[in-house]
Amino acid sequence: MEHDPMLLIFITTGTEKEAQTIAEVLLQQRKATCVNIVDAVSSLFWWEGKIDSCRESLLIVKTRASVLEELVGLVKEVHAYDVPEIIAVPILGGNPDYLDWIAREVT
Repeated sequence: MEHDPMLLIFITTGTEKEAQTIAEVLLQQRKATCVNIVDAVSSLFWWEGKIDSCRESLLIVKTRASVLEELVGLVKEVHAYDVPEIIAVPILGGNPDYLDWIAREVT
């Protein structure tokens, strides 16, 4: 079996309800092992030529690299933003038991 790197995916949403919906979709479709939702994140960003800001919820998704393309597609289907933030960061190490759990649960 080829090595399948583990990833953290960061996704922001406009509401905690939307974050909950996205988390449930990813878990039900087995594209994530665990999703943390951090509510009330202050975001500042460039949008349409000016600096903007808003309160958002942040999802921290644990998954495998092999499902990234499917995960992005699922999120884009249910996300309200025109250009949702979906950023993947490799997990370089950690508790081997936890990383094995991610590998077993994501299909």
